[in-house]
Amino acid sequence: MDRTERDLGNGWTVSVALAHLAFWDRLAALTLQRWERGDIPSDEAEPDLLNDALIEEWRALSPRQAADLAVAAARLVDAAVEALDARTAAAVQARGKEWLLRRGVHRREHLDQIEGIVWG
Repeated sequence: MDRTERDLGNGWTVSVALAHLAFWDRLAALTLQRWERGDIPSDEAEPDLLNDALIEEWRALSPRQAADLAVAAARLVDAAVEALDARTAAAVQARGKEWLLRRGVHRREHLDQIEGIVWG
């Protein structure tokens, strides 16, 4: 069995986890870009509902596609966070949306899980 297709539980594979990270990083980047333009999001969809709705699309991706998407999205959101002015960053934090600014926490959670399965 290819290491990228190992089961992480709940129907998730390494590829699914990488596609999941790509989605959430891309969503964070786009949200921050809109926020900086003054288009402050009113609310968010339920994360588990989004994950459940998207898992079939994530499963359809090849491991390489999922990895490429994850890297591109991580770069996109990291650049968006770096480009934020202090006022916008403070506003994001004041609204309790630190997850938009601290994407590494989410990435580390899944990467640790992947490393444990693939190399453990």
